[in-house]
Amino acid sequence: MNNRIAALMIGRGGSSLKDKNILPVHGYPLLQWAAAAAHRSSYIGRFYISSDCDRILSAAKAAGYTPIRRPEALSTATAQSCDVVRHGLSIIEEDGSVDVIVLQHANVGIISEQIIDDCIDELMADESLSAVVPCHENNEYHPYRAKSLSGESLLEPFVQIDGNVSANRQDLPPAYFFDHSIWVLRASTINAPGGQPPWQCMGNRIKPYLTEGCLDVHSPEDIEKTEKWITEHGIPQPDFRK
Repeated sequence: MNNRIAALMIGRGGSSLKDKNILPVHGYPLLQWAAAAAHRSSYIGRFYISSDCDRILSAAKAAGYTPIRRPEALSTATAQSCDVVRHGLSIIEEDGSVDVIVLQHANVGIISEQIIDDCIDELMADESLSAVVPCHENNEYHPYRAKSLSGESLLEPFVQIDGNVSANRQDLPPAYFFDHSIWVLRASTINAPGGQPPWQCMGNRIKPYLTEGCLDVHSPEDIEKTEKWITEHGIPQPDFRK
């Protein structure tokens, strides 16, 4: 374990699916599956949870995470995740300097320690990288295919492309999307200006860790899918006894 590598889980109390971050998954609060994966990591030495919700903070505290009470300004539906990360980093650094932040999203239970450790390995092996982030290819939702509404409420291309665009997704250049399960961030870049929007705290040298995709829980059906994935992949039950 390395005390200069810290996990920071983020989860807000308000949601269209009530209490989604702590809904039971195989009998455990959803966020504890992500917490258990972080505890099984070969690297992470410190654990923190940022939330505005007492029940989320309590469920994470039971999993060995130090609570960070999120200020009201960062607890709204429009609050930016990188601002939450920066606030969390400022609290974490009060306990000692860190080199790497493993950002976790409390509504994702589809995560393993192998993914976490592989991403940390990639970041530590290349000092030029600002982040390593799990992502997947999905040309079905390619930006070349996206549409927006014109002033006349008619569909028009969201991205203006010179020349013809193939209607066949396999002909398009690969499009990658973040999983939002974890982000492995170099701490020194989190507050640096000029990072890639919309998540500037990732910096500009972001290496992909390719996966088959992820599942953010936003509905009861997503809970069922998460339980199925956990069973199919033989993920051990959370155990936070020392």
